[in-house]
Amino acid sequence: MSEEREGVVMYWRPGCAFCMNLRLGLLFTRLRYSKRNIWRDKDAAAFVRSVADGNETVPTVTVAGHAMVNPSKRELLEAVREYAPHLLAS
Repeated sequence: MSEEREGVVMYWRPGCAFCMNLRLGLLFTRLRYSKRNIWRDKDAAAFVRSVADGNETVPTVTVAGHAMVNPSKRELLEAVREYAPHLLAS
């Protein structure tokens, strides 16, 4: 299964308080996701710029290929329920 097309990917960078807040908020949700550090992965940084008006705004999250720039935990979980509900199954 391709994470970018069917899963959840969080694009982040070290020191980002918004990234830390979202990651902590998801800690007890059982949602499995992968992380891409935009400072270490040039392709990840380019992707974030492509969906964030040229900016490296993080966290940027994709849910089954649908990009969200700086989503709240609620917004992210709503997107998972809509685009990838199988990821919430226990």
